[in-house]
Amino acid sequence: MNKSLFCNYRFVAFLLTTYLASLFSAGCGRGQKVEARTTDPSQAKVEEVNSGGLIEIEHPEDFALAEVQQRPAVEELKVNGVVTPDVNRTVPVMSLASGRVVDIRVRLGDDVTKGQVLLLINSPDVAMAFSDYQKAQADEVLARRELERSQLLFGKGAIAQRDLEIAQDAEQKSKVDVQTAGDRIRIMGAELSHPSTIIEVRAPISGTIVEQNVTGGTGVRSLDSSPNLFTIADLSHVWVLCDVYENNLSQVHPGDFADVLLNAYPDRVFKGRVGNISRVLDAATRTAKVRLELNNPGRIMRAGMFVTATFRSQSTQLRPVLPATAVLRLHDKDWVFIPEGGKGFRQLEIQAGPARKDGLQEILGGLAPGDKIVANALQFSNTVENR
Repeated sequence: MNKSLFCNYRFVAFLLTTYLASLFSAGCGRGQKVEARTTDPSQAKVEEVNSGGLIEIEHPEDFALAEVQQRPAVEELKVNGVVTPDVNRTVPVMSLASGRVVDIRVRLGDDVTKGQVLLLINSPDVAMAFSDYQKAQADEVLARRELERSQLLFGKGAIAQRDLEIAQDAEQKSKVDVQTAGDRIRIMGAELSHPSTIIEVRAPISGTIVEQNVTGGTGVRSLDSSPNLFTIADLSHVWVLCDVYENNLSQVHPGDFADVLLNAYPDRVFKGRVGNISRVLDAATRTAKVRLELNNPGRIMRAGMFVTATFRSQSTQLRPVLPATAVLRLHDKDWVFIPEGGKGFRQLEIQAGPARKDGLQEILGGLAPGDKIVANALQFSNTVENR
């Protein structure tokens, strides 16, 4: 590019810049004056909405005020739990004789009575026991006859005193062997009057079968290597095991009462009592097992049911309360409105406790006895929104 052409370009650019500057100056002169204060963000008006700011009402006298009072209250704690059988009323069913199951009379979940036949087992152990019993009986008969003969000979002076005592000892030992063999047969479940290798396993208590580990044809082994055949539980009295976080353990004490509500029967409330608080925490959930003991009328509570338990302490303490209508639940938080003088009110977040049956709401934090609040928070909030 030659020098003359470059100079022409510079001259054209200068003329265009001068023309635009003149247009801008003219436009500003003909328009309205712009004040700097209207564009200053620090001078902008901000209206606080639901942030605890001051709220003004034209007619504050339309809203009645209530005073926070103190009332005796029982400490409450709600936790989840599960129904389990009472260990003291749960009995495993086992067989002292090994063998093979030939008949099962009951199944899991059945109700049984004490002495009811649960299953039949064909047991070689029982056959061996009957054999030992019959041998003991034969030995006892022989020992008795030998004693009678010794007594006769001793009376005629044909044997010594020592020989008679030996015969008496043998006869006595044979009787013991017979008794022991008979007891072994009875313990296995057989009857001496009806010799058979088939034994009947009977229910030791009345209740419900809550566990079954045997089926037809199953081989039953000895006690040291075989699980229990059945487990029978008396469900007229049950336990409820609750998980209580370590932060709330101070609110639960042995002997405290609790209301138990079943998910299956929401209209019925059961009374339970704290029988034990575990000394060991679950490392994963940081909870301790709290055991509630309660009656089970009609046995409607079934093992494994989920419940909600509300613990109530035995002692009372004074706690701030206010009308339940004075508390507004909004965005998972509890709010009240307090007067600030004149037409001003302020929205205040509080920590609400359980609701009482007398229409009052317990307060755990945010208010103190004597504080004034709007008695009907919902009405006040609707008025503020509709103004």
